[in-house]
Amino acid sequence: MNYVESNAVMKRKVRSLQQTIIDSVFPANIIGFLFQEGVISARNMRSLWMIRGGPEQCRSLLSLLHVSHHPRAFIELYHAISEERHLKWLVDRIDSTGSIPHLNTCFRE
Repeated sequence: MNYVESNAVMKRKVRSLQQTIIDSVFPANIIGFLFQEGVISARNMRSLWMIRGGPEQCRSLLSLLHVSHHPRAFIELYHAISEERHLKWLVDRIDSTGSIPHLNTCFRE
């Protein structure tokens, strides 16, 4: 499975857990990570910072990723979430919906 296929699988996983992610993820750290990895642009980051409220900001971020053409957007989102120790339970929940072979190798291809 290449990273494009892995990203598509991860996109479906995120979609199935969308409300849980919105309710649980503090988007500030995720936004910074995705900018650093080149998934979102400076313009995207600025517009997300203008949104008040964590859930609305997270909802907007996920919407942006769903229309993104970045080939690793959801792989990098998963990576960002997995970097947040307090979200280990969420990573476990994402993983419980089925594994993606060689996901860790997708992080830095």
